[in-house]
Amino acid sequence: MQTTTKLQLWELRAEFALRLATLYGSEVPAYNTLVDVSREVNEDFIRKNGQDAERLGSIQRVTAERHGAIRVGSARELAQVARVFAAFGMYPVGFYDLRDASKSSVPVVSTAFRPVDSDELAKNPFRVFTSMLAHDDRRFFDAETEKQLESFISARTLFSEELLALADKASAEQELPQEEAARLLDLATAAFELSQEPVDHDWYFKLEKISAVAADIGGVPSTHINHLTPRVLDIDDLYARMEARGIAMIDEIQGPPNWEGPDVLLRQTSFRALAEERNFRHPDGEVRPGSLRVRFGEVEQRGIALTECGRDIYDAMVAEVDTLLAAAPPGTARVEIAEQVWRTNLPDTEQELALQGLGYFTYRVADPGQNPGKESAALRDLVESGVLVPEPIVYEDFLPRSAAGIFQSNLTDDGSRDDEQLGTPYDIDRLSEVLGTRIFDPNELYSAQQTASIEAAGRRLGITITNLPS
Repeated sequence: MQTTTKLQLWELRAEFALRLATLYGSEVPAYNTLVDVSREVNEDFIRKNGQDAERLGSIQRVTAERHGAIRVGSARELAQVARVFAAFGMYPVGFYDLRDASKSSVPVVSTAFRPVDSDELAKNPFRVFTSMLAHDDRRFFDAETEKQLESFISARTLFSEELLALADKASAEQELPQEEAARLLDLATAAFELSQEPVDHDWYFKLEKISAVAADIGGVPSTHINHLTPRVLDIDDLYARMEARGIAMIDEIQGPPNWEGPDVLLRQTSFRALAEERNFRHPDGEVRPGSLRVRFGEVEQRGIALTECGRDIYDAMVAEVDTLLAAAPPGTARVEIAEQVWRTNLPDTEQELALQGLGYFTYRVADPGQNPGKESAALRDLVESGVLVPEPIVYEDFLPRSAAGIFQSNLTDDGSRDDEQLGTPYDIDRLSEVLGTRIFDPNELYSAQQTASIEAAGRRLGITITNLPS
């Protein structure tokens, strides 16, 4: 009897990422240039650095890696997004509040949908950074505008019942037969395609005066891919190559500086949002062409995940750079100050980053036949004697300030906000309630991976490993 071939969630995820890349490349051709240049940068970096270039992921993974970004307008839409992405083995991780991460008006709170298992990440690490409009935040929207937003958003349908039903089935069964998988992929990809339906001119530009991000969420009839991001191994090289091709980049690379020590967390940049033709419906009923600048081409370079202690140091360093830059002579580059601050505060080797408990690492037994000849040993002693080898855990998540910086750099103006008003409180627990499912704490995921590797190494060596990073 003939059996029906079924696709696993990671296979669905890989195909979904490819389809979205094809879609976005057709809508924003400059994205294809970004992908081409990213590939060139990675190939040259590998040739130059050999095996060391793959410490934070194989070239196959890095080349295939993408993260997308979408924006939705309500709790209902965000909960539906969670159902769609669960069909691809992607679950909400992390909470990001962009409202206070930028001086511009960016009234959104966010999470990111991605695989949570390290093996699943290795198969395909597709992520989608997903923002929800905080339309009840009085710093941005008065009561009348909030009511109009609620009415507009509740009247639209982003995801069909057929798509949601197929997504629920895939999530429950952890696989789908080929025919249903193909239909799921068709519907899911189409849900993120740029709508050709005319945009209400006056409503859109009323929102844009408040926030261009709000207009892109609550002023259009559907959601769409806002950007799709390849990963590079040398973002400074990519930045230079894109500018050499005549593509306008934002003013600076967001995140940590390029320095001689370990690469940590995430560095990001993008080309500037390009004018895209859209049709607008005017109050007289006539539809006329116009243009919007809301979508851009982002690229990222990923580093080592920092522990909570490491993140505290990172946040303090960012604040110190801000203070020093404000007092520096005009024209001083942020990166010059940041490099010095990094050298003062962070270890300049991966090993010390691990042993000081500032970064997350897995630990590999160098010689499986080795016997330490004792019942217990300190982690530092085992690493320094070469018995254990620390291997970095890649940072799979995002930085609120960097995300807001990318958004801000691509806005036509800062919008408006009234900081005399109280903001609506959001945190990871409240957004979990909105989603109707738990949002994973990324630190718990990284810590569990690190702990599991240390315990496995201890079993292999037949000892108890002590003095673990706190």
